[in-house]
Amino acid sequence: MGILSNVLGFATFGLAARFGQLGIQKRNLFSNPGGHIIAMGAFGFAGYWAHKWDIRAAEIIAEKKSLLEERRRKQITQAEALGSQQLAEAE
Repeated sequence: MGILSNVLGFATFGLAARFGQLGIQKRNLFSNPGGHIIAMGAFGFAGYWAHKWDIRAAEIIAEKKSLLEERRRKQITQAEALGSQQLAEAE
C-alpha cells in the first residue's frame, strides 16, 4: 500500500471521527473547520507512522529470515560432515 493512500485513509478516518464526535454532541458539523484540520492532521500523521512501521517491520522480518536460513544451512552442513565422518569410521 502506498504512503499517500495510507495517509489519506487515516486522515479520512480522522475526519469521520471528528464528525462522529460533533454528532454525538449535537453540534454543527461545519462550525469549526480548524478542529477538522487538526483531527485530519493527527490521524494522517498516524497513517504516515503506520506506513513507516510496516516497511521497517518487513525489513526486520527479512533480516531474521536470512539469519535463520544461514543457521539452518550451517547445521545441515555440520550434520552432513558428522554423518560422513561416522560412515568413514564404520568402514
